Amino acid sequence: MATGLTVLAACAGCGGTTTGTANTAGPGLPPAAEPAAAPPLTVRPAGTVRPVGNGPEGVLVDPRDGQVIVALRARRLALVGADGPGMVRTVAVPGTARHLQLAGAAGSVLVPGEDTDVLAEIDLPSGRVSGTTRVGRQPHDAADTGVAGRIVVADELGSAVSFVADGREIARLPGPVQPGGLASAGDGRVGVVDVRGNALYVYDARSMRQVARLPAGAGPTHAVQVGAGRVAVADTRGNAIEVFSLTGTPRRLARLPLPGAPYGLAASADGTSLWVTLTARNELVRLAVDADGTPRRDGPPYPTVRQANSVAVDETRNRAYVAGATSAGTLQTIDLR
Repeated sequence: MATGLTVLAACAGCGGTTTGTANTAGPGLPPAAEPAAAPPLTVRPAGTVRPVGNGPEGVLVDPRDGQVIVALRARRLALVGADGPGMVRTVAVPGTARHLQLAGAAGSVLVPGEDTDVLAEIDLPSGRVSGTTRVGRQPHDAADTGVAGRIVVADELGSAVSFVADGREIARLPGPVQPGGLASAGDGRVGVVDVRGNALYVYDARSMRQVARLPAGAGPTHAVQVGAGRVAVADTRGNAIEVFSLTGTPRRLARLPLPGAPYGLAASADGTSLWVTLTARNELVRLAVDADGTPRRDGPPYPTVRQANSVAVDETRNRAYVAGATSAGTLQTIDLR
């Protein structure tokens, strides 16, 4: 999630950069990290909780009007009004998504359909489908690079990254064994998490080339922009948050141990605040990100709904929205301190 809302000790094992485009991962890799199976709730969730639909995953906020958009199973989006109880309406989309990101500053949302191999663009606030593009196998996440109208897509089961512009795929690059979450760094660079190879692949949206491959912990899953040229990565299996600079020679800046299986990520527009869901603890925590990219805990956690896989933050209204990815399907609204 980007623009206006946005869209998760010693640095042990810090490694250098591997340049080139070859996929160097060998056989015998561990399975991709998954969110922890959340325990039953023992504390009442903060704020308010409402039903939103079956199996909510990706969630974001339209910064123009505060409308909340939630990806549901069975090829649906829920559109939730920002004020008061709000009205929930659902719209059909051409694919079931687990991640949502805005295209540009606002106005449309990118919906990667994992079950249809299609990237859809949905107009806001109407929810109408404005375009679709065939991409690689099981697109998991997509982001607007901010360069020449190019969108980058992680083809999770295609071991590739697709670049899309003007409604067509213009390049497909090999690289990650199993690409998962991704984030544009705002300077033409994009970080793509390899959830099998435990690495962060860095691509340049201008040249559409891979420029680096960096170690990214014991089981990374998701990424989010945290300031110009930087992304944060949730090392879910490794119980940590890592921050990388993608500018110049990409490098890891910092690592913060964060027990609880960090998974869902959202960041402030200026990159100074990072919100992280801890699915093993049913908690949402806020991290402050210092000027050098070092994250640190900031304040007590917020108790969340069960299985809090995704979070979005509305900075205008000072709210966080947490999706509880259970069959009951809940959306939690938290007024932030």
